[in-house]
Amino acid sequence: MSRLTHFDDAGAAHMVDVSGKAETDRVAVAEGWVKMSAETLDIIKSGTSKKGDVIGIARLAGIMGAKRTSDLIPLCHPLPIARVAVDLTVDDALPGLRVTATVGTAGRTGVEMEALVAVSTACLTVYDMAKAVQKDMQIGGIRLLSKTGGKSGDWKASPP
Repeated sequence: MSRLTHFDDAGAAHMVDVSGKAETDRVAVAEGWVKMSAETLDIIKSGTSKKGDVIGIARLAGIMGAKRTSDLIPLCHPLPIARVAVDLTVDDALPGLRVTATVGTAGRTGVEMEALVAVSTACLTVYDMAKAVQKDMQIGGIRLLSKTGGKSGDWKASPP
């Protein structure tokens, strides 16, 4: 079994040294959802939320979250992000919103954390903007779907 890379031989936390790794194109995709009542979803879809365009603002918040990941996750490297796409889609069957984030860079370490933070931030923003009408919304299913590039190669999640 591999050891955790963020701990040295003495068990102390440290930032992984990536200076010797080759720069490669890297992409990570993550997903999550916000489950809510059909009534709350209707308010979001109609654009009549008192706080404005919930989906548009959550998309921007997700992009901002990806860009600030190293400020939030203590041992995460600051990366020159080349691409962030955050998509929020209505799922009437949930009912709620499904969130997907795709993050890309050319660098020495991956952007998995950036994709996960983008999804988390977008989901939390949906909650913040709609909590006035529903406080018991649920956020879940946040997970990495895929990653490409780097020493470990490509990886894809199994279906849930």
